[in-house]
Amino acid sequence: QVQLVESGGGSVQAGGSLRLACVASGSTSHMAWFRQTPGKEREAVAAVSTGVGPNTYYDASVEGRFTISQDNAKNTAYLQMNSLKPEDTATYYCAARQRYGSWMPLVALNYPYWGQGTQVTVSS
Repeated sequence: QVQLVESGGGSVQAGGSLRLACVASGSTSHMAWFRQTPGKEREAVAAVSTGVGPNTYYDASVEGRFTISQDNAKNTAYLQMNSLKPEDTATYYCAARQRYGSWMPLVALNYPYWGQGTQVTVSS
């Protein structure tokens, strides 16, 4: 069992930046960020494999603006969010798994472990 704790959310004006962090209680094979707004499905933002590489994946809506990274020594994943837009407003969730092998990085069902979420609000 892995516990995940997110931090770094907050309120910012459009064009601003925020950095989210997700600390895992143990080692992981893959970590990802998803986001959700009320009444909508949870959607993928970015994912990273924590092995050699690493490999990163982004949803088209954030590519070029967001960067996912990981620090294996700290069991921590980060999401650097630049050029934020009002439509980025959501609760952001960290997700993780501990099994290598077949992996669909931007599919929520691939991750058995989830954090509680951190709110990001972008005003225009």
